[in-house]
Amino acid sequence: MADSLSLLGIVGSLRKASYNRSLLRAAGEVLPEGVGLTIFESLGNIPLYDGDVEDAGFPEAVVALKDAIARADGLLIATPEYNYGVPGVLKNAIDWASRPPGKTPLLKKPVGIMGATPGGGGTIRAQLQIRQSFVFLQMPALLQPEMMVSRAHERFDESGKLTDDRTREQLKKYLAALCDFVRKTRAAAS
Repeated sequence: MADSLSLLGIVGSLRKASYNRSLLRAAGEVLPEGVGLTIFESLGNIPLYDGDVEDAGFPEAVVALKDAIARADGLLIATPEYNYGVPGVLKNAIDWASRPPGKTPLLKKPVGIMGATPGGGGTIRAQLQIRQSFVFLQMPALLQPEMMVSRAHERFDESGKLTDDRTREQLKKYLAALCDFVRKTRAAAS
């Protein structure tokens, strides 16, 4: 299919029962036709960034992340907010994937950012902060609509299934906009 797209989902949390992992899974259930979503599950295996380690060779988990990014047409990041900011594990993964400068699979890769939290802010600050990292990488980020799920404990059941119809509809609209954005970005780069 000419319009098919491949998205790579990255969760900014290591918790298996993370609301953000559940949000990515819900995204996989409501994707537009012809769009595939693969969730990268191994951020916890990526060591802290260290230039000396990089000089000795990229760790296997970093190579796996970079390969997954290279295969995707766009990224879909679901992140919690820790202390008004981006979780360290997510920032660390981006730092590793951004290496070496100019030869990173992140360069100009379109990205959507969303988040879920039991609090009221819906990960607003984390989403704004992670966008700053994307400026250096020339990564176009979808600006509107936004996808911020507050009071996530009221929208997902104990098994992590999205049960709130309004949130599901918002997610569908967000994903349709993201896919359109990725296609337009890809076409402009051709």
